[in-house]
Amino acid sequence: MKNNYRELSIQELTAEESKLRSELFNLTFQHKVGQLTDTSRIRIVRKNIARVKTALKEKMAGTKE
Repeated sequence: MKNNYRELSIQELTAEESKLRSELFNLTFQHKVGQLTDTSRIRIVRKNIARVKTALKEKMAGTKE
């Protein structure tokens, strides 16, 4: 779902960001405890959050004009 964020609505983007943030929290917690085996997943989730935020800002800027 790397490139599909621009096609989502504002509500869907907000929900996706919330889901990704909770996943990042869980991954970070698992990493601190030592239970996380795939540490690269943290980086992927952080990049996806940035992608969602970028798409959300583009949508917000488009609605104000």
